[in-house]
Amino acid sequence: MDERYRGRVEFGVLGPVMAWDRQQVDLKGPRHRAVLARLIVARGRVVPASVLVDDLWADPPEGALSALRTFVAALRRAIEPDRAPRAPARLLVTDGPGYALRTENVDATRFEASVNASVRPERLLPELVAGLELWRGPAYAEFADEPWALAERSRLTELRLRAAERVGATRLDLGLAAEAVPDLDAHVTQHPWREDAWRLLALALYRSDRQGDALAVLRRARETLVGQLGVDPGPALARLERDILNQATHLAPAGNVWAETAAAYDRAVGGTRARIESTVGLLRNLAVTGGGGLEAARRHRLAAVAAAEELGDPDVTARIIGAYDVPAIWTRSDDEAQAAAIVAAAERVLPTQDHPSIRARLLATIALESRGSRETRPREAALEAEQLARGLDDPALLAFTLNGVFMQTCYRTGLAPARDAIGAELVTLSQRHNLFTYEVLGQLIRLQSACARADYTAADEHAAAADAMAARHELPLVAVFTRWYAALREDTPESYRAAAALLADAGMPGLTDGLLPLALATHAVRHDDPIPAADYGPSYTPWVHDAVGSRTPGADTPGAYGEDARRARGVLEPPAGLLLEVHWALIAHAARRSDDAELLATAQEALAPAGEEHAAGSGMITMGPISDYLA
Repeated sequence: MDERYRGRVEFGVLGPVMAWDRQQVDLKGPRHRAVLARLIVARGRVVPASVLVDDLWADPPEGALSALRTFVAALRRAIEPDRAPRAPARLLVTDGPGYALRTENVDATRFEASVNASVRPERLLPELVAGLELWRGPAYAEFADEPWALAERSRLTELRLRAAERVGATRLDLGLAAEAVPDLDAHVTQHPWREDAWRLLALALYRSDRQGDALAVLRRARETLVGQLGVDPGPALARLERDILNQATHLAPAGNVWAETAAAYDRAVGGTRARIESTVGLLRNLAVTGGGGLEAARRHRLAAVAAAEELGDPDVTARIIGAYDVPAIWTRSDDEAQAAAIVAAAERVLPTQDHPSIRARLLATIALESRGSRETRPREAALEAEQLARGLDDPALLAFTLNGVFMQTCYRTGLAPARDAIGAELVTLSQRHNLFTYEVLGQLIRLQSACARADYTAADEHAAAADAMAARHELPLVAVFTRWYAALREDTPESYRAAAALLADAGMPGLTDGLLPLALATHAVRHDDPIPAADYGPSYTPWVHDAVGSRTPGADTPGAYGEDARRARGVLEPPAGLLLEVHWALIAHAARRSDDAELLATAQEALAPAGEEHAAGSGMITMGPISDYLA
């Protein structure tokens, strides 16, 4: 969609149906608003004109179709006032037999994103509160009795209730129990059938040192549910009442439980070896929290390996190295020096280990930490690890080794189908054995592979599955990849800039440094716009600058890219990774601009194995069909 139109007009359905473009848009009469509301309900899908007619009139009059076209024309004038005469509509479009509204600027869409956000509690709370503040009244207020609005109104109402309860739960996670009480109390008064709301209110009161009030709330919940609704409270409320009466330890805020458990463990376990090995389990959980957690996990992991080596016990060292089986999706190292140190330690201890499970973990670690390498050793290590794992009855180990094999499938172009097969096996294996982090990994791998095939229906499904699991298991890093995929689908500079806002807390410099300028450069190439001068970061500068040069308007004459293109060919080959096809497509583009036939031939030879794919195997940015660069 043209960037001028995306982001200007905003639509509101969380209350009376409205539109704004700096000020409120006049949507004419009730049938005009009904057409707009019906198209928003469809969420971008085409609604046939015949369906719209049936939805607008219980008994369509003669000339109803003509009247519908009049309503659509009036709406287009209202929401696209700057559109030139006879220019195609960009928001309310005609598509086949019907119409569709092509926009994501709907308050309900923003609200739903806040409810489903997978971020840390301190970021989630303001996002949820802001989402709830978008509500101006009942959803689709003036169309409450329309059959076509019922399902969407019910869905949004349920999301609103869930959001209110998630606000309460998040405040409890943040230790703000007293602040959670007033809103939860009002919530259960208005919606007395919501058992989880009763539970949260009672827990908030208990954590506010109001045990008597908490028990009174649980009694009120039982009386309300039985007396007004004729149902008995579920086991969660009964269990909470019992735990409050017994002052169960687990009801205390998480920080108290953590501190008490850590102190008990430290008293019971005195050995240095046991402490070091137990640390790795904490680091695995820390790594998937994102941001500072991931950075801290990497730093302390290396310290744990060094401490294990100082003990002089190769068995402990091998277990410490191999136990860090954190799923990895990005094929560029965040800290090459640290990764090299881990690989060196694994190689040192590998000859001392005979057990196939330990050897498989060490080999998989070598493969994972050697991401981006063109050497044969990491690929050989990955395949040997997989072979060992397949001979053992250990699903988690097999998943870990498959992750290593995935990391080593980017040494040449055209390997998206191989990665898709790995992702499919990871999903199946993980679903069978409840390995949820590896199931998310498998969905993300399949998302990337679907983008390489330009199969965006499948990619949408994998993204939705990954997001759902991330929300369920609190894996905020997943949103970095799915939001960037959404930006690829939208494919505007603004969408990439919005996705880049997630990168600040990602804790993955190998991914983030320079990714936004790279996305904007690829967008410029595909739209024949000037490539912006930018800092492409240490991960991308060595080849991006050489491949695209410093193009400015008017620099399209032969030879404008010559020096940079030749330096790209002569200085360095693009690094292995999920952006390999993008790298080579940029170089092919530069070679064409500079009339460098030799460099173009080199790039085309590298791209040929992926000739039927798109240069989009990262699932985050794209250079379009690879066949365009082979012509």
